[in-house]
Amino acid sequence: MKIAIFTDLYAPWADGGVVASIKTQKQSLEGLGHEVVVFCPGFEARERNVITVPSHKKLRINGAVVAKRPSIVEEYILSEMPDFASFDLVHVQYEASCSIAGVRLARKFNLPLVQTMHGREDMAIAVNIPHPFKFLTAWALNFAHGRCLKHSIKVRRDRFQALTFTRAKMWTLMVNQAEYADIVTTPSRHFARKLEHYGVTKPVVAVSNGVPDELIETEVQPRSLEDGAVLKMLWNSRTSKEKRILPFLQAVAMLNRPYILYVYGNGNQLKKAKRFAQKHNLKVRFYGAVKRERILEKMRSTHLAIMASYNFDTQGMTLLEAEAMGLPVFFCDPAMVEIVPKESFVLADGPEAAAMQIALDNIQAAQIEKMSKKMLASRKEVTQAVQDKKMLAAYEAALEVHRQK
Repeated sequence: MKIAIFTDLYAPWADGGVVASIKTQKQSLEGLGHEVVVFCPGFEARERNVITVPSHKKLRINGAVVAKRPSIVEEYILSEMPDFASFDLVHVQYEASCSIAGVRLARKFNLPLVQTMHGREDMAIAVNIPHPFKFLTAWALNFAHGRCLKHSIKVRRDRFQALTFTRAKMWTLMVNQAEYADIVTTPSRHFARKLEHYGVTKPVVAVSNGVPDELIETEVQPRSLEDGAVLKMLWNSRTSKEKRILPFLQAVAMLNRPYILYVYGNGNQLKKAKRFAQKHNLKVRFYGAVKRERILEKMRSTHLAIMASYNFDTQGMTLLEAEAMGLPVFFCDPAMVEIVPKESFVLADGPEAAAMQIALDNIQAAQIEKMSKKMLASRKEVTQAVQDKKMLAAYEAALEVHRQK
């Protein structure tokens, strides 16, 4: 199968779990004999079958390169690849300019379209944009999206997820992006249910992100913790506002037990996080962005992986990589319970720093080994090979749906 993947986030011009999942998917599908071409913002791609589209030289959003208008992206792609119609399927994995171009090209050439919704853009605006500009930003993004892809669904403010006009505008953008597809995939059923609630009528299938199969081939021992010993925690996410690094550090500052926290990742709050840790004399070590292999090796000697984001409906490669390495996890969003095995995690009673601190202080030494063994027992379920089967089934379903139009 010849597959075109469109995304507005791809390495090395962006980082995070979405980037890692798309890159792993590309490599795995190629290993199965499929031809995969990724279209993304960036400059001078050095990876085989990655085409960088016209992008802004200076504009960045959370550090990621931003593509130019969809019409410019389309024109460039067709000039570089006049045989675009030779693709069997288009797989779009975001909702910004390059991804919009992917939807439009799929429609132009009557190609089957799969749309993956990775996360919550309404929460991204709510968390990252200063208060006076939230609605203006959401309105502008919604208006620009609607100019490029006509909206057939309007989400109104309610008490479920669209609690404000700003969030309603972003839900309108998300569901209309999804509605253009033949098949929609999400990393979890809890996100799928919300898309369906707000009007997506196309089939929505939960397909997990995956970790490289070779991780499962390495032997990993269950973690153990002696009473009174130092609890070794690992943060493997962006150090950003939406990942809630500062609230977690506030929880760490209140801990009554010996601990050490290893922080891997860059983000828009890294400097603030470092200043906070220094001011409160926290036992935290910051490593910035490093290769995945170094982080996975560190996981072997830690007791707990940390995920502090809340209500983003993301899946979190943090959780999947932890499961692959037999590492228990801590989170405060009850929706994440769907992602990992039973009795393999610690769930705080809420997203507040005090709730996280209480949960961490209450972890018993004996729990660590029990949770680690639960993770190890199911680690094969998170391999990319398992997820490839589900995604290829979604591709076949999209082909069939498209044939019946």
